[in-house]
Amino acid sequence: MERLGTGIGWRPEIADAVERMPDVDWVEVVAENLCPGHLPASLRRLRERGVTVIPHGVSLGLGGADRPDEGRLAALAERVETLGAPLVTEHIAFVRAGGPLTASPRLEAGHLLPVPRTRDALDVLCENIRIAQDALPVPLAVENIAALFSWPDEEMTEGQFLYELADRTGVRLLVDVANLHTNHVNRGEDPAAALAALPLEAIAYVHVAGGFERDGVWHDSHAHPVPRPVLDILADLAARVAPPGVLLERDENFPEPGELARELGAIRDVLEKGRAAPAGRPAPAPAAAVSPVAEHLDPARQRLALAEAALLSALVAGTPAPEGFDRVRLGVQARALARKRADVVAKVAPELPEILGDEYRPLFLGHAQRRPMTGGYRRDALDFVADLLLAGRPADGRTRRALREWWLERSGPAPRSARPGVRLARATRQALRRPLSRH
Repeated sequence: MERLGTGIGWRPEIADAVERMPDVDWVEVVAENLCPGHLPASLRRLRERGVTVIPHGVSLGLGGADRPDEGRLAALAERVETLGAPLVTEHIAFVRAGGPLTASPRLEAGHLLPVPRTRDALDVLCENIRIAQDALPVPLAVENIAALFSWPDEEMTEGQFLYELADRTGVRLLVDVANLHTNHVNRGEDPAAALAALPLEAIAYVHVAGGFERDGVWHDSHAHPVPRPVLDILADLAARVAPPGVLLERDENFPEPGELARELGAIRDVLEKGRAAPAGRPAPAPAAAVSPVAEHLDPARQRLALAEAALLSALVAGTPAPEGFDRVRLGVQARALARKRADVVAKVAPELPEILGDEYRPLFLGHAQRRPMTGGYRRDALDFVADLLLAGRPADGRTRRALREWWLERSGPAPRSARPGVRLARATRQALRRPLSRH
């Protein structure tokens, strides 16, 4: 595996600071945030300096019951080629559920959700990863995710699940030590046991990030400093193997550049000390599993589809929690998903918080409780405003007019013309298309 060194997640808010860091060896960028024909100037300059840029996908949903979407795979491959990346990464997660396999509406989580560690889920995940590997021009690595809750009746530990996944597919692993800490607090899982069970030779690189604890639940926020327990897990990993690369993730609440540099320095110190520590005892390798024939996976896909749809519906549509789940934890996750929707829509459509002011968040959270997300965040923003206008909200007429103008500008296939004659003609056509009212 190519040696990457120490890197940082590239975000527009810290682009200048990242460029000025002389000892950043590589960066990672969220793939879906890139337009291949219009790379940010900062990323172009980093590439010209020889800094490796790796795209990190968040929307494939490899742990979902459906086969990976060809369009999403093609878009990810295009970003790989644009960046000249040596590999590409995604997550062991599902992000949507429902649809034809369950004869139910398609639902979007807007978040990475854990797959059950069962044989059905593993078989489906292995085939989905093989499909992705065949469609991508470079090696694929997949990341273990953080979770607020556990699936009932799981058949494997995280280490066993990841070992067998790598063994059967040859996929590489992006090991997030912050997520191991999250799962330790939230699900009582031993991070040392997970590390001991991993195929260390399959590690592509490592994520390090911060979070916070509230009411006994650890939230993987990527908006706080890296805590000592996460660095301790990194030290344990470094004592077992020299990871090809380690990357600091920070997505919000960005500190001063000096603080980011100090966090990178702390990561380097841990890696140096870890290399000098005695190696951990490797776990015995489990026997290789036989991969099922693809056409025999249809029953497993349907069982997984039903389970994931029931869970996601409980999280975003208010249906009862499936049997065996911790209802309190699902409530925490549901509220977190609603808050994330509000935050992301505010970024995708920054005019809405400006128009609505302090009313934005309570109005959006009310919308999230009533209406699950069925498309992306831009569609969510349009649906939110449409629902408000249909309900005659908010009460202030000037605010409603501003919302209506915003919705009209963005709901059509092309922006509305600023020329009065064109706008009058369009309004006339819309009026003529309306059915006559009957009295």
